[in-house]
Amino acid sequence: MNQISKALLLAAAMLAVGLLAIFDVIPEHFARWAPLSLLAMFPSTWMGRSCPGRKDA
Repeated sequence: MNQISKALLLAAAMLAVGLLAIFDVIPEHFARWAPLSLLAMFPSTWMGRSCPGRKDA
């Protein structure tokens, strides 16, 4: 999966969390911190190939 696809998937996940919060499917407190936690869970999306500790770089 290339870098653009990863970034688009991350953005779609962030938008989905926002929409779910608008329709009260998930709590507002979770939706407030979800984008930050998504970035923390998937650092290769926003750091690219220079992610420390990667073996396939």
